[in-house]
Formats: sequence, structure tokens, C-alpha cells
Amino acid sequence: MQRAGSMTAWKCRARLASLALAALVIVPPAFAQKPTTTKPAAAKPVAPTTTLDRIRQTARIRLGYRTDARPFSFAESGKAAGFSVALCQNVANAVKAELGLNALTVEWVPVTLEDRFLAVQQARVDLLCGADTRTLARMKEVAFSTSIFPGGIGALVRSDAPARLKDVLNARKAATQPNWRASSIQMLQTQIFSVISGTTAETWVNGKKQEFKLASKVVPVDGYAAGVQQVLDRKANVFFGDRAILLDAAARNPSAGNLLVLERLFTYEPTALVFARGDDDFRLLVDRTLSGLYGSGQILPLYKEWFGVPDASTIAYFRWNTVPE
Repeated sequence: MQRAGSMTAWKCRARLASLALAALVIVPPAFAQKPTTTKPAAAKPVAPTTTLDRIRQTARIRLGYRTDARPFSFAESGKAAGFSVALCQNVANAVKAELGLNALTVEWVPVTLEDRFLAVQQARVDLLCGADTRTLARMKEVAFSTSIFPGGIGALVRSDAPARLKDVLNARKAATQPNWRASSIQMLQTQIFSVISGTTAETWVNGKKQEFKLASKVVPVDGYAAGVQQVLDRKANVFFGDRAILLDAAARNPSAGNLLVLERLFTYEPTALVFARGDDDFRLLVDRTLSGLYGSGQILPLYKEWFGVPDASTIAYFRWNTVPE
């Protein structure tokens, strides 16, 4: 009896298992996913990663320039003009040829002394055409081309400034002064110096003031016109700035006869064009263009137009900055 019962129970379990298996085969899973019919998303256009890529894509180059840095860059009748502007136009021509463009729009973008480097960092301009000194501190923010001009800090005074002040600034020792250094420092203590805010001249003047423990007052101004006027109005005894710009500003001023730019160059500061860091292809094109102008001698008539006939040292300067292919 026990054996017959066990057989019957086993048959019941086997039958139940067969029915369950059949149900799984016939009935689809409750959570089965339907085949997708969604089309793949269209690929987004790749953003240009370099200056040349951006110019190629837009057929436009944006050249930044300062409106108050004559003879390097300035606005004349609403248009960009100056030595640096002419060099940047040559770069634009080279870019057009390099990219094989049928047409290239050149957009001149005015920038200020305060925002010029930020405009480069934010790609609002592709190349900055001004009077900017290449320094190690600035190279943390932007990149510089090969030098375009042998710049440096000069000094502007009134023509009727004391002869002793002129001698001190020009480092000329008077025969009647036994202790020239002490006398020079004493003379400078009472002077008022004017500089443009945010320039290398401001850094240099404040550094010298600290070095020699001078009590001289330093008056910051917002541009060359304001600095020249400070001297004319006798509100400042000396205006320090880029010597080439001082020479031009003094020559064009209605009171030119009352102004004098001293002969001395207080610093050597190579001036260069400015562009974004980390863009080696664009840097190479800019430097190749400049080097071509230097090596061919085409730089000399451009220089003459804005600074006068180049002397032997200027000609040698451009030769030394020519890089062979």
C-alpha cells in the first residue's frame, strides 16, 4: 500500500511540473521589452579647437587693437591704423593664403588697456595688435610673437624743467657735484611722477621708488594724453611711458614746444603681438610672417612710415630677429 501511494504522489508532481513548463512556453514574460525604433541622435558639429580651425570655419579673423597707443595702434577716422596694425594685416594675408580661403573678413576689434589680455584669453580676438611688452609674468596669461620693436621706458618733461632734473634723469653727472648719487636722490624726492595704470612703467617706477626709498609721489593716469597734460599743467614733473609713444605724443601735441622727451632709455622691453597660449600652429604662422618681413627688408618702409628712417642699430635689430626657414 505504501509503495502504490508513493508512485501516485510522484506521478502527480511530474504532471504539475509539465503543466508549469507548458505555461512558461505559451505565456510571454510580463516585462518583455518591445524592440526600439528610436533613431540615433545626429552627431553635433565639432567645435573648432585652434585659432586656425576657427578662422577656417568662419572665414573671419578678429584683430584686436588699442585706440590710444599711436604710433603702434590707434583709431583714425574710425579705422585701425599704426605700425602694429600694419603687421597684423600682413598676418591676416598670410592666414588667408595658408588656409586657401577665397575670401577672409578682417574684423578690427577695439580693446582697452584693462581688458586687452582678457579679450585674447576669451577668444574675442585672435591676435592683439598693440604696444605690449613681453614679460614673464604676462606669459602666464597669454603668448607673444617674436619681437616687433625694441621698446623701453622713456621720460617726458617740460622743456623748461630744471637742468638739474634733466641731468639726473639722463644720468649725467655734474662736475660741481662731489656726491652725485646722494644729490640725485635728494632731487628726486620732491618730484611728482606720472605713469599709466597697469603698465610696465608703473611697475618700474614703483620698484625704483622702493629701491631708493624715495618719497616721490606717483600719480596714475588712464592714458598717454592724460599723462602729457599732467606735465603741461605742472601737476607732474615727469611722465614715464613707452619712449616711442612719448615721442609721437609730444610731436603731435599743440604745445609740442613746451615738451621734451629725454634721450635716455631706462629699460629694454621687446614689444610683440599677442595671442592665446598653447596654439603652436598659429604662433608659427605669425612668427613666419614677421620673420619674412624682416628678412626681405619689407619691414623697413613700414618702420620709416611710423618712426622715421631706421638707424643701423634698428636694422641690426630686425636682422637678429629673423628666423631662417
